[in-house]
Amino acid sequence: MTITWRRLGEPDFPLLREWLEQPHVARWWNHETSEEAVRRDFGPAVRGEEPSEDFLALLGDHPVGLVQRCRFADYPEYRDELAAIAEVPAGAMTIDYLIGPVTETGHGLGPRMIASMIARTWLDHPEATCVVVPVVAANRASWRALEKAGLDRIGEGPLKPDNPADDPLHYVYRIDNPRSVQSLPPQ
Repeated sequence: MTITWRRLGEPDFPLLREWLEQPHVARWWNHETSEEAVRRDFGPAVRGEEPSEDFLALLGDHPVGLVQRCRFADYPEYRDELAAIAEVPAGAMTIDYLIGPVTETGHGLGPRMIASMIARTWLDHPEATCVVVPVVAANRASWRALEKAGLDRIGEGPLKPDNPADDPLHYVYRIDNPRSVQSLPPQ
């Protein structure tokens, strides 16, 4: 079944809270799950007050995951922290992702979601040069999903983890916009 996307809306917050409370999500997202916290952290993007974009991944009409997408240029502190361990080119974007229902994990949905959102990124943001994604090294399922979706590991090093229980070691993955690669002069 094809993955489709729609922007996250405030009516989706109860579902998002439910997902964030699931052990397989909570382990890596380590996000506060009160109604107020979800409204505080996701509301600004939903209302267009923040430049990030939050999307629900759908299989048919059934929501199965979330992808957050943003330009590094809109979050310079994040870009600068990451640039200490890997190149973050001008025009780079990033994503973060989760699969909500545990029943949907372990069946290849993660790589499909990632690849689908990257393809959509090239359409929505043709000026984007690449997608760069840091992932905590301990989260093998996440970085394997990136590899299966076609991203290459370009670096590793310490970054502040989302969950303080994790070691700071992160792997950094990248995929270039095919249009950007085609427009580069020969070397």
